[in-house]
Amino acid sequence: MHERIRREPLSLDALLTVTQSPATGALTIFAGTVRRHNGGREVTALEYSVYEPLAERRLEEIEREAERRFGVTCCRIQHRVGPLDIGDTSVMIVVRAPHRAEAFAAARYAIDTVKHTVPVWKRETYADGTQSYVKGCPLHEDEVTEHA
Repeated sequence: MHERIRREPLSLDALLTVTQSPATGALTIFAGTVRRHNGGREVTALEYSVYEPLAERRLEEIEREAERRFGVTCCRIQHRVGPLDIGDTSVMIVVRAPHRAEAFAAARYAIDTVKHTVPVWKRETYADGTQSYVKGCPLHEDEVTEHA
């Protein structure tokens, strides 16, 4: 079973293993990491919260749509939740396809769609001790950038 929402660190090795296929010639990996600065402020900590049942379902739908739309062999997405440190990986996408163009397009579609449609919220803690939820992307599919 492919766990899409995880509380422990994400494992690239595990995703590479579950996506391995002799039918593919292209592998695209996207990893989003927690950065030290956002909006001109120093970030000291970050926490992701999630509505897990909907997020799991939505991530699986994005994987299937990327496979269908771009003709890739597989797309797998994982998103970490809970407290994260600077430099931690928060989201990882692995796409395998027969050719690179489709793999790149599917990975870009996947991360853009995750940011716009998955119910995950990010709260940052800043160097001055204040905290704030980061303004997210609109939750409307028609506002997701098309890459088809």
